[in-house]
Amino acid sequence: MSQFKKIGLVGRLGSEAAYYSLQRLILFLQKQGVEIFLDEETAASAPVTKLPRLERDALADQCDLVIVVGGDGSLLSTARSMCRTGVPLLGINRGRLGFLTDILPEEIERKVGAVLEGRYISESRFLLDCHVYRGGQLMSSGTALNDVVLHPGEYIRMIEFELYIDKEFVYRQRSDGLIISTPTGSTAYALSVGGPIMHPGLDAIVVVPLNPHTLSSRPIVVHGDAEIRVVVGDQRDIRPHVTCDGQTHQVTTVDDEIVVRKKPEKLCLIHPEDHDFYEICRNKLGWASHSGNGY
Repeated sequence: MSQFKKIGLVGRLGSEAAYYSLQRLILFLQKQGVEIFLDEETAASAPVTKLPRLERDALADQCDLVIVVGGDGSLLSTARSMCRTGVPLLGINRGRLGFLTDILPEEIERKVGAVLEGRYISESRFLLDCHVYRGGQLMSSGTALNDVVLHPGEYIRMIEFELYIDKEFVYRQRSDGLIISTPTGSTAYALSVGGPIMHPGLDAIVVVPLNPHTLSSRPIVVHGDAEIRVVVGDQRDIRPHVTCDGQTHQVTTVDDEIVVRKKPEKLCLIHPEDHDFYEICRNKLGWASHSGNGY
């Protein structure tokens, strides 16, 4: 008997390929005798009508497992809304890279079946809480599984800010912005601007400058429990934006403070039992394959 009795499904909106895989997944799960619930937002746009529907918060509260059919962006969105409950997430890839959604569509029956039988790897990923203050007053809050980014917004202009880590001054910088990334996000935006790849099991945060005016400015890796504070400088005619996973955003002004810390709640992510982080890196990033002469 599967330990997962109630399974929630979330699909990538507007994707016919995701809807096809969602239907295939539903047919398979129905044969396993589990209760299936469909995310309300997914059901509103998907050609699936006979399953019970739940709002995403209710889905997280009532299900033993949530399966996301889509890309990493779909899983990021689901993770931000469901991490408070600790419900495990499993991803079926109908996007592009698939660092988080690591089951291929043609593997649904075999690999989801193995998960239901208890053959899987479970890992914990931490998220970031982001708070923006103005004159000591909280203006906005956000959650990120990948990264918190300070950037110029609609203008391609350098911005100025000060960086503090655990209340210690680090530097004042002029650049296109700053990325504050978890290990999960280290293979996303941070990687594209020269940040290090971090194993997802690390308890660390990386701070990556975006095209800094000073070439000696490099990524800094700090402890996962560090408090990172960014103070926005005088930008004259632009107002930098703060985004969490490229979704929620806040427009800032001079002297605003952006405070980023590890979120108390963690994401439980499930992988097939043959999951291999380095194999995913080889496949997704084009690394050379094994020569056969090693271990």
